[in-house]
Amino acid sequence: MNTIIEHLTGMHTLTDQVIATDFLISAKSAVRSYAMAVTEAGTPEIKAILQKQLEESIDTHEKIMRYMMEKGWYHPWNMNEQLLLDLQNIKTALDVPVL
Repeated sequence: MNTIIEHLTGMHTLTDQVIATDFLISAKSAVRSYAMAVTEAGTPEIKAILQKQLEESIDTHEKIMRYMMEKGWYHPWNMNEQLLLDLQNIKTALDVPVL
């Protein structure tokens, strides 16, 4: 999207939020995948490598989650606030003019 249009419509912040949310979802998926892979590892060496990757994925998830919480984009421990934020994001997305 054009930078000027992003700023005029307020979409520049939403774009950052969407990217961070997508990254968070991907990090969660990586944690699940590595956790499952650790249980299926065929050798102790492979298991150790997968465990290291799992720990790094958990750390990445934590960093993204903290970043989003600092920005006010994610409220994992307050479902009411998260629901209000989600509803606001839905309304914003629906109000975006179709070009």
